[in-house]
Amino acid sequence: MAILESVKTAFKLPDLRKKILFTLGMLALFRLGAHIPCPGFAEINDIQANNILNLLDILSGGALKRMSIFAMSVNPYITASIIMNLLQMIVPSLEKLAKEGVEGRRVISQYTRYGTIVLGLIQGWAYAVAMKSGSMNNLTLLEVVILMTAGTMLLMWIGELIQEYGIGNGISLIIFAGIVARLVPGAYQFITTIGQGGATSWYGALLMLAIGVAVVAFIVAVNEGQRRIPVQYAKRVVGRKMYGGQSTHIPLRVNQAGVIPIIFAVSILAFPPTLQNFFPDIKFFQTFATWFSPSSIFYMVVYAVMIFGFTYFYTAVTFNPIEVSNNLKKYGGFVPGIRPGRSTAEYLDKVLTRITFAGALFLTFVALLPNIAGRFFGTSLGFGGTSLLIAVGVAIDTMRQIEAHLVMRQYEGFLK
Repeated sequence: MAILESVKTAFKLPDLRKKILFTLGMLALFRLGAHIPCPGFAEINDIQANNILNLLDILSGGALKRMSIFAMSVNPYITASIIMNLLQMIVPSLEKLAKEGVEGRRVISQYTRYGTIVLGLIQGWAYAVAMKSGSMNNLTLLEVVILMTAGTMLLMWIGELIQEYGIGNGISLIIFAGIVARLVPGAYQFITTIGQGGATSWYGALLMLAIGVAVVAFIVAVNEGQRRIPVQYAKRVVGRKMYGGQSTHIPLRVNQAGVIPIIFAVSILAFPPTLQNFFPDIKFFQTFATWFSPSSIFYMVVYAVMIFGFTYFYTAVTFNPIEVSNNLKKYGGFVPGIRPGRSTAEYLDKVLTRITFAGALFLTFVALLPNIAGRFFGTSLGFGGTSLLIAVGVAIDTMRQIEAHLVMRQYEGFLK
């Protein structure tokens, strides 16, 4: 009942109601476009036979199966963002741009858009070649590739509009909407496999349901978990007034990177089947794509390593211990028992490294749990740990932003 009251309160506030309705409208536009097929393509019925394509289809909300104008969803944009973040650590000029504030980030965002177009054309051509019928010529394929690339750019623009005028992270919400759109068909497909000659027994179904509920609760608990570093501000006199003297804390979240490492890893692991589609007659690329089948041990190992790497990378990008330490020292703050300056930065880095390891271990466990469980039960809901983690993480982050708007106006929020 408390959540329902919070929802009613949210819609009573004009500005927050406008943001929520705008976000829902943009997501509805995405779902509408997911049902507009590209000319000359029919719905792909056997897409579940390819685990990678099935995962990409889930993230696109079924758009890939329909070969719609949004078949690639925002995957090229995410991949371009990964490349730009990596280049910022390698190319000095990009690193300088990243430190120039709003203007520098605007230039980097423009480079990311250009990269999205290039990657969209490459990935779109791979999709079109793999899914084409025998009667299609290269000119028709080129038109379809341009159409799908334009669809990706439209989704990127929709995500930016949600970020500016709506509520929540636009790109993450688009992926979230795609996952939720597959919830009912996935649940129905799972139910049809239970009992009466199906692949799953009633005992196995109940056990998988219990595991699913436990995993969701585990995800929520870890996403909300944080290590609070106590901070004390020294008293100082400015004019005739005394400032400082209060105690506060620096919250370090266990899952500091959120769902970004999972999205990064999935985007990169989508390249092997893309290469196979480009070179279907070359045995090396066929073998290469087989290695990256989600059911293989090699895929699980690479997936785990990439999640760990991207978790540490994204955490390092979003939280700089040296900068935090300098800000504390500038305003007279210090961690009790730790000298200000370099010692504080080293302490924060040490704590953050340990917490990030726990967060990376958590992300890896949840992401690989369905792969491991599938070996014992022989079936799944059609949703991997990736989908579950993204859906729960994005939902919590969006609710937290709505709650922040409510708390600013002294209303009770969603989260307790």
